[in-house]
Amino acid sequence: MIIARYDDDVLEQAFGIDMSAVGGLGTGAGWGRVAPGRATDEHHHDETELFVIVSGRGEFVIDGERHEAVPGTVVLFEPFESHVLRNTSPQDSAGNGTDLVFFTQYWRDAERAARAASAPVRTGFGDRPVFVFSTPPTPNGDLHLGHLAGPYLGADAFTRFQRMNGTEAYHLTGSDDYQSYVLGAARRDGRTPAETAAHYSAEIAETLRLMDIPLDQYTVTDQDPGYREGLKDFFSRVVASGEIDVAAHDALYDALTGEYLYEADVTGGCPGCGAATSGNLCEECGEPNTAADLADPRSAFTGSAPRPGPAARWTLPLHAYAADVRAHHRRGRVPARLRELADRLFRRPALDLPLTHPSGWGVEPRERDTDGQVIWVWPEMGYGFLHGIQSLGARLGRPWRAAEPSADWKIVHFFGYDNSFYHSVLHPVLYQLAHPGWTPDVDYHVNEFYLLDGEKFSTSRGHAIWGKEVLTPDTVDAVRYFLATTRPEGTRTDFRRAAYEATLADTLIGTWQQWLTDLGSRVAKHHGGRAPDAGNWTPEHTAFLARLGTRLNAVTGALGNDSFSLTQAAAELDGIVRDTVRFTRAEGLLTDTAGWEDENRTAIALELAAARLLAHAAAPLMPRFAARLAAALGIDAPRTWPRTVELLTPGAAVDLADAVFFQPSPDPGDAAEPVLTPWLTEIARTALRLGPDEQIARRTLTQLAAGSLQAVTVQYQILDALDVDLSMDELLHGGTLAELAAVIAERAEPSAVAALTSGEAR
Repeated sequence: MIIARYDDDVLEQAFGIDMSAVGGLGTGAGWGRVAPGRATDEHHHDETELFVIVSGRGEFVIDGERHEAVPGTVVLFEPFESHVLRNTSPQDSAGNGTDLVFFTQYWRDAERAARAASAPVRTGFGDRPVFVFSTPPTPNGDLHLGHLAGPYLGADAFTRFQRMNGTEAYHLTGSDDYQSYVLGAARRDGRTPAETAAHYSAEIAETLRLMDIPLDQYTVTDQDPGYREGLKDFFSRVVASGEIDVAAHDALYDALTGEYLYEADVTGGCPGCGAATSGNLCEECGEPNTAADLADPRSAFTGSAPRPGPAARWTLPLHAYAADVRAHHRRGRVPARLRELADRLFRRPALDLPLTHPSGWGVEPRERDTDGQVIWVWPEMGYGFLHGIQSLGARLGRPWRAAEPSADWKIVHFFGYDNSFYHSVLHPVLYQLAHPGWTPDVDYHVNEFYLLDGEKFSTSRGHAIWGKEVLTPDTVDAVRYFLATTRPEGTRTDFRRAAYEATLADTLIGTWQQWLTDLGSRVAKHHGGRAPDAGNWTPEHTAFLARLGTRLNAVTGALGNDSFSLTQAAAELDGIVRDTVRFTRAEGLLTDTAGWEDENRTAIALELAAARLLAHAAAPLMPRFAARLAAALGIDAPRTWPRTVELLTPGAAVDLADAVFFQPSPDPGDAAEPVLTPWLTEIARTALRLGPDEQIARRTLTQLAAGSLQAVTVQYQILDALDVDLSMDELLHGGTLAELAAVIAERAEPSAVAALTSGEAR
């Protein structure tokens, strides 16, 4: 017999509360005490655990849901269920109250843990609304493939997959208008910051549309009528917490102009890793800086060494929140890359982070303590996410309010590593200050840099492939597939045009398209264009069906929240095809042999099952291809995720033989260059002050960052030389320079074109 009694004197700290072990029961066991106003650490483990509440009152928080905990309550936790036990007993003025005492037993059951790890109730989100955010792009330029490969493609595929599994999922992003980088683009383009933000916001939205990335909410912050006041309210809540104040700390000023320097206005060595960086964040190591702590700083305006001096700004003592950030990181899906960044950051003795900066572009706080300063755009973004949910709710008739975030909101963030600090460290702290009663439930998905021919994509250097350069209805799925196969998940990866062309030619056309065309021909030849019913099954047939089931499980896991990987998902899609091609080659040896008809039609039925599986499994990543393939198989466009591998309904019409899913890239040499292309590119080169070796014929004036004054210069020279009056909209949005040259040639007098190209123009 074993008798164990609760004893205050033998309790020790564990899981954030007081506990003592009870031995000899054949399982792990112990007593626990939660003091008034305290709670256990939120945690997950592989053991099954039983709780019995003995005395006191409180609540369990289990995967975000609250349940009363009173004496006599028994709760059994399955493996990996997130759980917290909180003491909610009232306290007197001295902080005294009633302890919550419980008894617990826990044990390992490997089979039960394996089931729980893959159970839909754990890997899904239940009935909660899920808000999937791709980090708001800065409207200082359009989106290139480096942008698209990361947050935007990831968030889109994730949202599509969740919806196919019945989740109420929404994809939200917007235009981060008040970025300081917009000021630089405005100076470059000869526009006001508001004009610049509006212009590129529209360009970004169009590129996302071309990429087949539909958005449920696209917030243009400078144009949203309620955004500025909502942001001021949020900042005032942070101020009211008493945790930030106006404090004077070192800042940098241009030594010649006296201008305040931050972000892109100043460069230097990162105080964390030593790499070259701009002010306020290092893209290499992910750590923030205050600009004043840069090594050997230089002003981007004059190239001079800045003058240090004090600046009184609203400042957050971020170093005081290490434990809070760590608790937040234990709550949801937070990759080790982000947890390591936070731990490295909080090893600093102090980090006083300015939340406002002197600037004429942005939103000033309602508090008048820092006149002439605006709320720094990165704290602003934390509010922007809540505002996006509110705006979406207003359209859907849902009571979602930025000022009252709800415990049942599930937020999922997709962003590049260079934004990691803001999303996973700064924003949780600000939420805690602004909304102390809210415990944000946030999952994070982070990608590394995507390189172009071994170097970072760069708008300023023109080292980029813009989305609009390559995206058409015929190419979008091939682009999405290739970006998925090379997506920078965990490590930097590289886009190379030759690799893309090889994947298109060898994988998508040479393997996928060839198999589907051949399958359609065999269905037409042997079964009159109709799906046959399976006949006699051989061991190879059943093994292949099991193999397809394994592929389905693998791609399901790759697209799920815990192990989301588009690279792995793309590999599994290709695996479905290559497994089927190998199966087809083996089974095809007896295709026309008499006496094996029943086995041959089983093989065809299984190939069609593989094609049906491919259509469904490809839907999150390649939606157009999936819909076209489904139509060719005579089934509806995939809307639900498959649980099993299914044969095509016998007798279904199959139209694969003539279906074309992927097109080869056009050979640039196949089309004659418009005769006016050299002339127009030279005009643009001169107006935009571009180098003689820069290839610009296949780029638009917008992609070349032409400002309104530069575009007017080009417009006037076209009118003066050829009497062709192109509108500003045509110039900026009518196509590449080569395409504009063709339009001009069509409208101009042939004699004028001939004279111009022969060097006889006036």
